[in-house]
Amino acid sequence: MKIKVSSLKHITILFFVLIFFSQCKDVSKSEKVPSVNVVSDQKKEEKKDTVYSVVINKPEEIEVPKGMVWIPGGEFMQGAVPQDKMAMQHEKPAHKVAVDGFFMDITEVTNAQFSKFVKETEYITVAERAIDWEEMKKQVPAGTPKPHDSILQPGSLTFKKAKTSVPNLFDFSQWWDWTIGANWKHPDGPNSSIKGLENHPVVQICYEDAMAYCNWAGRRLPTEAEWEYAANGGKSGTIFFWGDDMSVLSKNANSWEGEFPVENSKKDGYEKRAPVKSYQPNGYGLYDMAGNVWEWTSDWYNINYYKEQSAALLQKNPKGATEAYNPQNVYIEEKVIKGGSFLCSDSYCASYRISARMGSSTDSSAEHTGFRTVVSVKMLK
Repeated sequence: MKIKVSSLKHITILFFVLIFFSQCKDVSKSEKVPSVNVVSDQKKEEKKDTVYSVVINKPEEIEVPKGMVWIPGGEFMQGAVPQDKMAMQHEKPAHKVAVDGFFMDITEVTNAQFSKFVKETEYITVAERAIDWEEMKKQVPAGTPKPHDSILQPGSLTFKKAKTSVPNLFDFSQWWDWTIGANWKHPDGPNSSIKGLENHPVVQICYEDAMAYCNWAGRRLPTEAEWEYAANGGKSGTIFFWGDDMSVLSKNANSWEGEFPVENSKKDGYEKRAPVKSYQPNGYGLYDMAGNVWEWTSDWYNINYYKEQSAALLQKNPKGATEAYNPQNVYIEEKVIKGGSFLCSDSYCASYRISARMGSSTDSSAEHTGFRTVVSVKMLK
C-alpha cells in the first residue's frame, strides 16, 4: 500500500526552529474492576453520584500484541512530585488522573521497524520533502525575509558540541545545526547511516511521521497522562522511575553526564543514542522511559494546562489541552514530548524525570526525537 503524501513540509530553518527547545531551560480471568469516582472541573456536589469504571485488567480474550506490554489501569498524581527541586512551573500543580489499561511498546520504535513501514508504504518523511516557502512563512513573523534557496533544502536538526564552556544556555544555536540531508536514514547528517543500527530508536521523526506509522500499524500515540502513568512503572511519588536517587542515573538512563554541551563523560556507556534495551526496564517492563530520545504524545502543549487543573478533582483518561499555547512560540503549534534524551543533563533540562515535559512543533524533527505507540482495548475488539 502506498501512502499518498499530500501535505507540504513546514520545516522552519534554524533561526526559527530553535525556539522548539525554549522550554529546556537551566534548572537550579477477569476480576471485578473497582470503581473510581471521577469528576470534571465542576463542583464535587454536582458530580457526587457519578461513578466510572476504570479498566484495570487485560481482557482474557485479547492477546498482548507483539512487542508490547499491558499497562494496568489505575490512578496517579500527574505532574511534579513535592521533593523534585528541578521541576518547572509547567509541571505544576500535580493533579489526580485515572487511566484505563492499555498496551504500550516495550521500546521506542526502532530503525528496523520504521524501515519496514517505509518499505511497505513508500512513505516519505517530512525531513526528506522539499520545502515550500509560501507555507513556511505562515509560521514566522510577517515580513521575515526569505532565506537563500541554498538553505531552503530538505534537512533537519543535528547536534554539535561546543568547543568551550557556554555561559548562556538559552542560545541554542551554539549546539544545534540545521543540516541539509539529515533525516531518519541519515540521523546525524548526509554522511551518516543507520546501517548496523537497526536496533537503535528511529529519530528525525516529526509528529506527522509518527502518526503515519501509527495509522499503518493500527496503533496510536499515547496521551501525556498515559505516557507519564506508564513511566512510573507501578510506583508513585518518585522523581525517577527507579526512585529519587540521582547518583544511579547512568545505570538507568542514557543522558548527558559532564559539562553540557562541551564534554560528555559517557559514564552511561554512550555518546549519543543507545540501542533499545540498553538499560534496565521500569516496573512495567518498559525500556528507555527515561533518556535516550524524546517521545511524541498526542496532547497539545499548552503552558497553562496544568494551572487550570484542580489538584483535588479526578480526571479520567484526559487528552490534554484543547489547543496549543506557548507565549514563546506564538507562531507554532506544539505537541507534548516526554522522557528526555541523551542530551539532557542535570544542569540543563534533566528531562529524564517522570514529570518532565516539553513542547515541540508538530513539523519539527531532530536527532534526539522519536516515539513509541500504544493500543487501546477497544482498538482490538
